[in-house]
Amino acid sequence: MIHQYYLNGYYIVLDVHSGAVHVVDELFYRMLEFLEPPLSKECPESLFPALQDASREEIEETYAEIYELYQAGQLFSEDDYEQFRDMMVSSPVKAMCLHIAHDCNLRCQYCFASTGDFGAGRTLMPLEVGKKAIDFLIANSGTRHNLELDFFGGEPLMNFDVVKEVVKYGRSLEKEHNKRFRFTITTNGMLLDDDKIDFINREMSNVVLSIDGRKEVNDRIRTRVDGSGCYDAILPKFKRLVEKRGHDQYYVRGTFTKYNLDFAEDVLHFYEQGFDQISIEPVVTDAANPYAITEADLPQVFQEYERLAKIIIDHKKNGKSFNFFHFMIDLDQGPCAIKRLRGCGCGNEYVAVTPDGDIYPCHQFVGMEEWKMGTVDTGIEDTARKENFAKANIYGKEECRNCWAKFYCSGGCNANNFQYAGDVLKPYHLACEMEKKRLECAIMIKAALAE
Repeated sequence: MIHQYYLNGYYIVLDVHSGAVHVVDELFYRMLEFLEPPLSKECPESLFPALQDASREEIEETYAEIYELYQAGQLFSEDDYEQFRDMMVSSPVKAMCLHIAHDCNLRCQYCFASTGDFGAGRTLMPLEVGKKAIDFLIANSGTRHNLELDFFGGEPLMNFDVVKEVVKYGRSLEKEHNKRFRFTITTNGMLLDDDKIDFINREMSNVVLSIDGRKEVNDRIRTRVDGSGCYDAILPKFKRLVEKRGHDQYYVRGTFTKYNLDFAEDVLHFYEQGFDQISIEPVVTDAANPYAITEADLPQVFQEYERLAKIIIDHKKNGKSFNFFHFMIDLDQGPCAIKRLRGCGCGNEYVAVTPDGDIYPCHQFVGMEEWKMGTVDTGIEDTARKENFAKANIYGKEECRNCWAKFYCSGGCNANNFQYAGDVLKPYHLACEMEKKRLECAIMIKAALAE
């Protein structure tokens, strides 16, 4: 399987199953449209009338290049990944999203967590539940040494004393159990002060700073409880945190909606404010909401991703550099086979724990009672569901198995698939289309910077 596209002056060919990427000339690109494997060593006579504007010699030379790549397994390569689908078995838990607070001091209109309480009432996690969550993670992690725990909400800083104690408790058990915790935190920044900044920068391997972009964009949809904006309050605090952090393990994370389809301007705004690790995610919500991105918006969204890609190229060629999360792609190594097939590990290697100690497949399933898998007291009781998540992979998703982007998105977000396509095994179309455009842009950036 190959995927070919033309973008920003580059003819690009991706050989899906080998992962090889080729930047080719126009004749090579056009010739592929007339070829199907298996290829013969001799140049097919049918190519000459089909490509009349090229000479016989040019066609034969170009076909020889194509055949050489075909023989090397870098073009029209066979799918040797499906053999790994039977390796998709229940695994030890290695990562946890700890819902330290089901409360928030903001009221973002698009919030998937029902403005912080996940539809179950505002509450904070007791320390005892946090400690039990640590115990659960250690007990269910098998021989894994490195464990990940993300403090999430709502707004985690509303329960920061418990955050600190949970970190302390986890650290106290590392040597005894031969574990190493990688703590992260996601915050809207409203409650940041120097003490919290210092603790986060000391203990958190990564920190996600939630802000949507320019002041007018952010404050339109991301407001305080009283309806007022939050941009002016949080931006200086985020700047201070990053300034004191001194390394790149952070990113500012925004959400773009129908209200700011020119989101490249928000990325540039963050860069101009001193941030160089940036993510702007498309809103995922019911199409009936006025801020929802719909099918009709996709051409403009695609155009904006392309514009952003060109901006990044220009900046890097002029010695200015920032990372846009969705354009960061490794074409040399990439994830292992199982990761390519299964993705994030939701419900299998990764779980979420609520303030009451309930276990869910991930943070986006929290609040859907039918998806509860157990508690930190009982462990995972719904082992059948864990097995199902372990087996969920691109070869069990009919719309994914023949998609050129399958090894990069790994079938998409399970929670979004369920909420907006009705089934974990059915990809959410809008998300698929945007992911494919981002991948095309990311590969094109690599091509442009390799010149």
